[in-house]
Amino acid sequence: MPMTSSLRNKLIAAAGGGAMLIASLFLGGQGGVEGRRYEAYKDVAGVWTVCDGHTGRGIVIGKTYTDGECDALLRKDLQPAKRTVDRLVKVPLGEYQRAALYSFVFNVGSDAFFKSTLLRKLNKGDQAGACDEMRRWVYAGGMKWKGLQNRREMERSMCLAEGKDGL
Repeated sequence: MPMTSSLRNKLIAAAGGGAMLIASLFLGGQGGVEGRRYEAYKDVAGVWTVCDGHTGRGIVIGKTYTDGECDALLRKDLQPAKRTVDRLVKVPLGEYQRAALYSFVFNVGSDAFFKSTLLRKLNKGDQAGACDEMRRWVYAGGMKWKGLQNRREMERSMCLAEGKDGL
């Protein structure tokens, strides 16, 4: 599934704001790939989730979260992904490539990224091969999910982008 023109335009406009802003817009709010939900639900793997993919302790079942609360959770939740990518990637990246990796690591986790063929290929200078590896990460709870396939295609597109018009 291609990126919506609305999301694409937001990402292009965010180019000057850096990878964290791009990743935040890509993931969060209405129209982001995480699909903002204001009340807690169990995701496809059975994990309690709220807002833009927030998991973990502190989720209040039955509470309706605000946009401000969801935005704050996303900013906080993206920090470990940012630290992981910034620490482990040893080659230069553009803002879109970095944002795609922040999104990817936010979703699959730092440990999985650390052990991944994607990271090995990236650090060997095979950016296209690394971006293509994203297509393999489409399983949750032992099942292949169309939503993850769509997300990985969008992340891959961003990962391969060269400049602001490369989306």
